[in-house]
Order: sequence, then C-alpha cells, then structure tokens
Amino acid sequence: MPLSEDEKRILRQIEQELRRDPEFKRTGYRISRRRLVLLVAGVVGGLVLSVLVLSISFLLAFAVFLGTVVMAVMLETELRLVGRERLGTLPVSSWLGAGRRRAERHE
Repeated sequence: MPLSEDEKRILRQIEQELRRDPEFKRTGYRISRRRLVLLVAGVVGGLVLSVLVLSISFLLAFAVFLGTVVMAVMLETELRLVGRERLGTLPVSSWLGAGRRRAERHE
C-alpha cells in the first residue's frame, strides 16, 4: 500500500531532523576497516594453519580451528554492524522506493 503525499512529507521531515541531531550522529557505530581486514586475514590464516597443523597433532589443529571459528563469529558480527550502518545512511525515500520497485518486478 503506497504512502500518501502527507505521509511522505512527514517521513522527509523526520529524516531531516535526524540529520541535524548531533546526539543521533554520535550514537552510530564506528567500524574499523583495519579490524575487518585483520579478522578476514585471521580467518583465512586460521583455516590454512589448522590444515597444516593437522599433520602434527589433531588436538592442536582442533584448538586452532576453534580460534578460527571465534574470529569468524567476530567477523560476522562486525559485518552485520557495517550492513546496519550502511542501511542507516540511506534516505527514507530510497527505502520507500525499493519496496515499490520490488513489487513492480514481481507483476
């Protein structure tokens, strides 16, 4: 169900007020690219290391693999926050238009 012009105007006003609100800007997430790169390198390196260590000791390889899983979970959490932050920077009008375009494609 499309929004009326009055509802769109109200949403635009809310969006403009949030842009001007300094408190709202400070509460956003700050994700370090360096941390993302280190986590990706840690996951890939951990997988390679666990395969290499497997020829030495199964328990040691398992411990390395558990460390890799922990880094993968941390990476997933960071990527989820990045996705949320990127979605938060989109204007409300693009959210409204995306639903309409998706509905038009299915018809």
